[in-house]
Amino acid sequence: MVTVTYESAGAATAFAPPETGELVVYRGLTLFDGTGSAPRPHMTIVVDGSVIRSVADESDVVAALADGAEVVDLSGHFATPGLIDAHQHLATPPDRPVAEAVLRRLVYGGVTGVRDMADDLRHVGDLARATRVGEIAGPDIYYAALMAGPSFFDDVRTHQVTQGATAGQVPWMQAITDATDLPLAVALARGTYASAIKIYADLDAALVAAVTAEAHRQGIAVWAHATVFPATPGQVVEAGVDTVSHVTLLAHESSTGPLTSYKNKPAVEHAALVTGRDPRLDALFARMRSQGTVLDATAGMWAADALADDDSAAIERARRNTELAIALTAQAHRAGVELATGTDYETDPDDPFPALYEELAFLVRRCGIPTLDVLRSATLVGTRSAGVDHLTGTVEPGKLADFVVFAQDPLADIDHLRTITLTVKRGRRFPRSAYTAERPRENR
Repeated sequence: MVTVTYESAGAATAFAPPETGELVVYRGLTLFDGTGSAPRPHMTIVVDGSVIRSVADESDVVAALADGAEVVDLSGHFATPGLIDAHQHLATPPDRPVAEAVLRRLVYGGVTGVRDMADDLRHVGDLARATRVGEIAGPDIYYAALMAGPSFFDDVRTHQVTQGATAGQVPWMQAITDATDLPLAVALARGTYASAIKIYADLDAALVAAVTAEAHRQGIAVWAHATVFPATPGQVVEAGVDTVSHVTLLAHESSTGPLTSYKNKPAVEHAALVTGRDPRLDALFARMRSQGTVLDATAGMWAADALADDDSAAIERARRNTELAIALTAQAHRAGVELATGTDYETDPDDPFPALYEELAFLVRRCGIPTLDVLRSATLVGTRSAGVDHLTGTVEPGKLADFVVFAQDPLADIDHLRTITLTVKRGRRFPRSAYTAERPRENR
């Protein structure tokens, strides 16, 4: 046997969760706990290490104070569960300084969890480990391994995220055909430590259903594009996927022509769909509601300044897609579909706040969804979309200590998100006063 005489302590974990037994009492808050209860004033959250020990009225914290807990007075402030961005891409292509800057801004902006919707998982897996153990500041990362038809893998992005290997032939980015050994393919995807398989494009209904069934048999979730081409939205939902992404793709449920491939999308019936009353979509939304399928709408993406284009055709396309996103997202909400708040982009590096704030404001102001419902989407429903609502998403005893504190009530005005003063993620405090925007150095 070899005796190890020296072992490195490893990288510093400046942002590690506190140890069990470290008690902190947050007093005086008005709390929106995400459970469906009305906001409650004069509340106290007692945190033990990385977990919430109790949530109670001010009069019920004597025992915690007697244990010598640290007391943080937040009288006059407002708290919600940690926010979730349900659609991020942190490594297309991989760029560690850029990713770390994005993650830092996210967590100091109140985002305690993100879904990474397929990337170079060699890179994302390391980022997930680093944020989890506290080497770098950032939210928890839940990520997907991608599956698509072989024709999809001439997309330049697939080569960006498989550098040094072959796109379509790696565990995190697999080309699927009728001849694929699906139990092995799913097992390879699970071996990346992914939270889910993302079904992207160029698969028919039978293959979407087969991948979904095998993934669920092996205990892993399935996150899918709302239309997979040629599989329709109805066929994707019928397959039993857990979430669908991009509300504008749901418009293809009304297509009368064939959905041949991801790169050859047919036109949609824009005039009929922007009424928000299409019966084909009503039927689809009813099924999504009954099955508990979560919609990651990315509704505000087409209106984002960060994605603006000077080309007149691109401007018109963005305008029409924005109209479509507003109508279909509002229709989905009226039908009772659970909405998660994903972005699929980030704001400029000099912007002090993450893109998620823009998505939430879009849902309130452009889609007409009540602010309380939007905050529920950004918290509990977001954790459901990631499959971790048993761990986080509400401020309750036994859940992770993931919550955000604001100087002004975001339920009164969604722009009050910008009054954030503190993020608590797994019990670790990220005071907003400690945040400064860091523009990453350009790669050489």
